[in-house]
Formats: sequence, C-alpha cells, structure tokens
Amino acid sequence: MTGMAPRIRERLRCPACGGGLADAAERLLCQNTACERAYPVVRGVPVLIDDDTSVMRTGDYLPGSDQVVTPARQPGPRSALRRLAARLYARLPSVTRNVDSRENYRRFAEALRGERDHPLVLIVGGREVGQGMDDLLAESDLEFIETDIDFGERTRIVCDGHQLPFADGSVDGVVVQAVLEHVLDPILCVAEIHRVLSPRGVVYAETPFLFRRHGGPYDFTRFTFLGHRRLFRRFEEIHSGVALGPGSAMAVVYTGFLLTLTRRRAVRALLRIFGILTSFWWKYLDPVLVRNDVSFDVAGGFAFIGRRSESILADRDLIRGYRGLR
Repeated sequence: MTGMAPRIRERLRCPACGGGLADAAERLLCQNTACERAYPVVRGVPVLIDDDTSVMRTGDYLPGSDQVVTPARQPGPRSALRRLAARLYARLPSVTRNVDSRENYRRFAEALRGERDHPLVLIVGGREVGQGMDDLLAESDLEFIETDIDFGERTRIVCDGHQLPFADGSVDGVVVQAVLEHVLDPILCVAEIHRVLSPRGVVYAETPFLFRRHGGPYDFTRFTFLGHRRLFRRFEEIHSGVALGPGSAMAVVYTGFLLTLTRRRAVRALLRIFGILTSFWWKYLDPVLVRNDVSFDVAGGFAFIGRRSESILADRDLIRGYRGLR
C-alpha cells in the first residue's frame, strides 16, 4: 500500500460486504468472516472490484492481462493514414469549452472549507485531471483520493462507482466529472456518493446532455437539466447550470454527423479533423449564449454542486426549477 496515507487507508472497505480490509502480501483481505474476499494490489494500486456484481473482473487487472477494454485501452490507429490523422488530431484545438468549471471548482472548495479543516475529497473517474480542475488540485489544504475503473497516472484505487470501497460518511467531498454517462446505473452511483459523504458533505458533478457517444461501449445515459437535478434530489443545491454551452454541443454533433458519411476509418479520421477546423470557434460563443435560459434546451452538459441532505427534493419543487424555452 505504498504511498497511501493512513487517513485514506483506514477508510477503505470491502466493496462486496462493507467489511474492513487488512494488509497482506500484495493483497487486501476482507475481515468479515462471512466474506473473506481477497483483493490484489497491482503496482501499489488496490483493485477493489466485486466480481459478482461488476461488469469488470479482478483478473483483468492482473499483470499480463489485456482483457479490460475501457476508454484508456481502446485500440489505436493501425494504417499509416490513420496514424497521420491521429498525430494531426492531437495538435488541433478542442471543439468544446467548459464555460464555468474553474468557478464551479472554486465554489466547491469554498463549500468544503465551510464545514471542516483539511477536507478529504474523493474523485470518481480521476485517472486524468478533469477540465478546470488544476486550481482545485493545487489547493494545499485539500487532500485527494483518485479512483477509476482503469489504471492511469493519477489512479490510486481501481474500483467500480456502483460499489465505492469506502466507509459510510468517510469523505468530505466527491467530484464526479464526465463519469455518470459511463455507468450502468447512475442512480445507484449517486446513492453511493451520498453514502460515503460525511454529513453536509459536498458533491460536484458534470454530466453531458447533447453530446455524441464516446468511450466505446461504456457510454449509456444523458440528462436534461431537470433530469440531472433529480438524480441529485437527496442533495441541497448550492449551484447548478450549464457546463458545456450550445456552441460546444453543436460542434460535437456536427463533427459526429460528418463521421456518418463513410464507413472507412481513415476517411472518418480526416473528416473529424475537417469538422474540428470548421467548428472549433463555435465554443467561443458559449459565454454569451449561456446567459439566456434557452441555452438549457441545447446545452452540451450540466453542472451541479450540492450538499448532502437527509431530505429529498419533491418532484413538484423540481419542476418549479425548470429553465429553458417555455
């Protein structure tokens, strides 16, 4: 368990039964005598996956396995033309722009500090740094634990978001940015977030609405503004709004449309480059467009910051929060 702070280690639990975990040679062992499951530690990263319920399998993460086909392990370009297209694509500007992520992360950090000193923040899907997250990660008074379904530069624990391997009420904040579209059961994942948050803990979520399929087969759900709010109905709202504006949304859909014109992968790669070059500037309209509530009807995605609550937002109150064209 090299590199894992005691404060984090003591909060880990068996994802199958919630029992405590004991260190063993390259493994963590569940201390519940009715369970007694063993979880591997691969290159210092615990793999806390329940094989009975997750679509992933613990054995897929062991050295020498190449069975996990998550977004980080998608096959790369094969032909020379596709390799060239990939190199060109890496140098191109993004067609999307998160209009408020840095400010939202500031709001998130401010809400955390209002409750306790040195908050512990769980990042679900934290293999890579999320857009706008750099300033948050630079905050010296916050401690982070990054989890993901796959290994990555920042992954400290491999786990399934449907079964977060942490004790009840053990973290002060949770970040789930561009993740909930990739889980089979978003309601269950948000229930897990609610469970592991301490009383009055804070969640920050960004989830797409009008956005093309991505992440291979691991992409399942989209949410309207009210659909997203209802997902977090057991949270008191601190802030919500558009994360990706209409310009970004339309650029994503437009480039996706171009890809439908042919089945040839190499040509599609070039069409994608063409689409980016002819639409990337649309995102610069978003800071103006999102001032109009009509933008909620055609947004690329939504953001929500909320505080853990024991009460549930009533559906009638939910409807009163509608924003969009009437």
